[in-house]
Amino acid sequence: MKINKKSIQFCIDTLTAMVAEKYAKKHKVSATEALRAFIATKTYELLINAKSYLYLETTEYILDMWKDEQNGNWERWQLI
Repeated sequence: MKINKKSIQFCIDTLTAMVAEKYAKKHKVSATEALRAFIATKTYELLINAKSYLYLETTEYILDMWKDEQNGNWERWQLI
């Protein structure tokens, strides 16, 4: 598979949806509410930056990042 802007964007979009879905289920909120919460985070900013290569990580990895960010432990992720 050739990596191009379209495939990178597909990965980002898919991960965003999966993160929001898992967050919504865990926290018993709507998918829309979860998505809005996620796109307002530094974690999401990093995900949409293709140069971070975060789009290659798992949903659980990104959820872990978001959880750390919510707990004020963002410094750990700035090393990426």
